[in-house]
Amino acid sequence: MSAAARVIVGVSGGVDSSVAACLLQSQGESIAGLFMQNWDDDETGDCRAEDDRRDALAVCGRLGIAFHARNFAREYWSGVFEHFLGEYRAGRTPNPDVLCNREIKFKTFLDEARGLGAERIATGHYAQVAQREGRWCLLRGADGDKDQSYFLHQLGQEQLAATLFPIGHLPKREVRRLATEAGLPTAKKKDSTGICFIGERDFRQFLSQYIPARRGEIRSVEGDRLGEHEGVFYYTLGQREGLHIGGVKGRAAAPWFVVGKDVASNLLIVDQGGDSDWLMSRTLDSEPAHWIAGSPPAARFECTAKTRYRQRDEACEVSLRDDGGVSVRFASPQRAVTPGQSVVFYRDDECLGGAVILRTDARFESEQRMLAA
Repeated sequence: MSAAARVIVGVSGGVDSSVAACLLQSQGESIAGLFMQNWDDDETGDCRAEDDRRDALAVCGRLGIAFHARNFAREYWSGVFEHFLGEYRAGRTPNPDVLCNREIKFKTFLDEARGLGAERIATGHYAQVAQREGRWCLLRGADGDKDQSYFLHQLGQEQLAATLFPIGHLPKREVRRLATEAGLPTAKKKDSTGICFIGERDFRQFLSQYIPARRGEIRSVEGDRLGEHEGVFYYTLGQREGLHIGGVKGRAAAPWFVVGKDVASNLLIVDQGGDSDWLMSRTLDSEPAHWIAGSPPAARFECTAKTRYRQRDEACEVSLRDDGGVSVRFASPQRAVTPGQSVVFYRDDECLGGAVILRTDARFESEQRMLAA
């Protein structure tokens, strides 16, 4: 490459990043591609980093742009995976995609792109960036089913100023159409799902390589023993699958759901019905929050929030605490709000920021705190 590209596109080997690169090139932008390997594949699953690398290389070849590849596995392990394991050991359910974006894609990758002489980076995320009143804003992607602003809520002014989301204004079907029209080799490639380092593997089996199984009792909210679990770490609130609870005498034939985890006693607590009162909470407290604008809108304000990806927006009131965290009260009860996951705040199309959920007022959590007091 005779001159440094102005924009480095994170080419993942998928259709979204491929079309992002294609669109920038069609706009006359000076671009190059960079493939990030974030996990050293142990060949026991279906992560197939090498297959993705070949697809990313093929896309860059088709577009006639320079291709770079970097292995960020060490940074991913220390910046994302160690935290991921620590959260599970504590009985919480982390969201590694949020950390990956903050620590790898918009930090390590951005630094690498600048080292290559680029001014900006671009990715295939379904989100948008705009300037309003002298600040950078993160906006939802136009395709509501694909919007990824939830996973990007930890970005700040510096990252957004240096980032392009070329497909954020498009619906997924249009992205596929453009890929086919441009003859991109990824046009019909299946979307990746889940966490790359797990791939298509059984999640419980993968996690057991790092957190050994420790069998214990499954009990109903009334205290009845209903079966055995393989380790409370492997379950999350609201989970139905994998409990293996058969017909229970004196009980209706309704499905059972995880409503609580007692890590210290190695107990998994369940109740029947997806709308069990034990799954519901109206308030939560968070760890220190991140605000995309650099500061919160006010000490107390109303907005909408999501406590999991693809959840509909829920009205709430947010109050800042002295420790930088927030207390959130929802207008209506919320199902399976899970410590370790993120609560993300919105005003209309703008993502304000978010935080990791620390605790809720769900019944089992509240009872455990009272017993510990």
